[in-house]
Amino acid sequence: MKIDWAALGSVFGVSLVVTVALVGLFTLGIVGLTKQEQARTAGGGGAALAPRVGAYACFALCAAAVAYGIYLIVA
Repeated sequence: MKIDWAALGSVFGVSLVVTVALVGLFTLGIVGLTKQEQARTAGGGGAALAPRVGAYACFALCAAAVAYGIYLIVA
């Protein structure tokens, strides 16, 4: 049995980068919701819209990345 160490390292590197990016994107979504809550309590009605839209966009990208990963596993 022979292990292709270059391919294993490549898979490890790509999965590490994608994992860090996905966690960072989800964190940005949580921060956006926090900023939206702070803007809403401060009385800025229109200012609360942009962080909420950004947070939902981050969560949608996270869901798309997870769905694509599941697609790659199933296909």
